[in-house]
Amino acid sequence: MNYLEEISKYIAEIFGIDPSYIILTVKSLEILVVCLIIKFIIKKVYANISISGKKKFFFNKTLQIILNVVAFVSILFVWSEKLESIMTLISFISAGVAIAIREIIFDFFAGLYIRVSKPFELEDRIEIDGIRGDVINIHALGFDVLDIEEKEKGEQSTGKITHIPNTEIFNVPLKNYVKAFKYVWDEVVIDVDLNSDLEKTKKIIHNILRKDEILKTIPKNMEDAMEEATVEYRIYFNKLEPIIYTKLVKDHLELSIRFLVHPKMVRNVENNIYEHILQEYKKGNIILYTSATESASV
Repeated sequence: MNYLEEISKYIAEIFGIDPSYIILTVKSLEILVVCLIIKFIIKKVYANISISGKKKFFFNKTLQIILNVVAFVSILFVWSEKLESIMTLISFISAGVAIAIREIIFDFFAGLYIRVSKPFELEDRIEIDGIRGDVINIHALGFDVLDIEEKEKGEQSTGKITHIPNTEIFNVPLKNYVKAFKYVWDEVVIDVDLNSDLEKTKKIIHNILRKDEILKTIPKNMEDAMEEATVEYRIYFNKLEPIIYTKLVKDHLELSIRFLVHPKMVRNVENNIYEHILQEYKKGNIILYTSATESASV
């Protein structure tokens, strides 16, 4: 009798259980430990390879799935002789367990729906139940979202991660910023003087938008994306180029500059537009609205 059998027999006498179950449990733990060691070694080797962080992330997820399957199959093989008796025991307690873990079961099947139907994918920007951010991980039971600020603060990352159960996609509306295509409409509003040369002002602003490195390729990219999106969605836009709308507000004009932009680049683009408009204002090419109580507003 080896050392493991002696310990198993001793524990079995204390708790009044079959020693073989203790041996099988120890063997199962050994399998898990071996899988963890293999994962640790492979990750260490892979971490030193010069590739992108995105590829490393997907490799880690794939490795985890493979090792989980290997561990499950190995443990199932180890317990194969006892499986029939275990299944009989499970049949008696399954009803109670199902009630106790029904939320986990619902989350698991909701996770399968997410992976098959793909209402969102990794790196998508979404909004669900008032939480807005970028999907940074999708688990079997939930997904993680990197929170972003409000629109007024440029929708930049807060650094906070929110874990959301998978079943939430059935309970509350889900908004996906990039499901059909990568771009959303954004607006920048500036106030100009009533005496402004409106045609000249709009021409200057259009030139600013056309020269922007981020914006200038978007209409063409959007057109290509829409051709693909219309296969599944009834979506169309009459105009993809930037638009400037004029509105008379009391004693000044309000110009709404509407343009397509990637949701993660909104603040950068808005910053560029404001800076170039300020430069044109200082040159005297754009007359911004001013009053006794307000300074020039952009």
